[in-house]
Amino acid sequence: MNRFQRFEMLVGTGAVEKLKNKRVVVFGVGGVGGYVCEALCRSGVGCIDVVDNDTVSKTNINCQIIADENTVGMNKTSVMAQRMKDINPNVSVQEYNMFYLPETAEQIDLSKYDFVVDAIDTVSGKMELAMRCQKLCIPLVSSMGTGNKLDPTKIVITDIYKTKICPLARVMRNLCKKNGIKKLTVVYSEEEPISPLFQPEENDNPNKSIPASSAFVPPAAGLTIASYVVRNLIK
Repeated sequence: MNRFQRFEMLVGTGAVEKLKNKRVVVFGVGGVGGYVCEALCRSGVGCIDVVDNDTVSKTNINCQIIADENTVGMNKTSVMAQRMKDINPNVSVQEYNMFYLPETAEQIDLSKYDFVVDAIDTVSGKMELAMRCQKLCIPLVSSMGTGNKLDPTKIVITDIYKTKICPLARVMRNLCKKNGIKKLTVVYSEEEPISPLFQPEENDNPNKSIPASSAFVPPAAGLTIASYVVRNLIK
C-alpha cells in the first residue's frame, strides 16, 4: 500500500514523484519548524535537512510536536529526524546541530536546496538566510513571531513589506530595506500580541522577557509554511 496514496489522489502521481526528488532545509525545529518538517515528510518530500542546536525542554511540550516526556533533554534535530524516519523510512535527513548565525553560515551550502524554510528566532540568522537566498535565487519562506498569540485563524502568508502588527516583522521590514532585500515571503499573525500574565522565575536572561505560547498558533504557522512549500515545489 502506498503511504502517500491519499495525497496522490489530491495532487496526482506526477506531483508525488516530483516531491520525492526535492530537497528542503528547515532552520529551527521548534513550535513552527517541527510542524513544517512533519507536514513535508507526510507529503513525501524526499530529502528534509534540519538545523538546530537546541534540546527538547519540558516547557516545549505545550506546542512542539517533537516534545514529550520521553524526548526531554534530547537534541531536537535527532528527535525530528527519527520521527520523520518513522513516518517515511525512505526520507533522507541530514542533521546540523548548530545555531545558524552569520559566523556559522558557511557550514551549510544553501545552493543544493530546492527550498529554504526559516523558523529560527534570531534576527541576525533570519537576515543572513534572506540575503544568501536572494543572492542564490533560492526560494525562501520565513516565519515571523508566533509567541503571545491565541488565534490560529489570524495566520497570513504575504510579503514582508505588506506585514503589520507583528513586532518581529517590523524589525525585519526595516532590516530588509536597509540590506537591499527586495522581497521576502513570510508567514505571520495579524493578531494583536497578548502580554504574558507573568514571567517564569527561571530565566537565563532576566533582561529579556520570555514569550508565552499556545498549542494553536505555532502549528498553524508551520502547516501554512509547509503547504506553501509543497504547492510551489509541485507547480
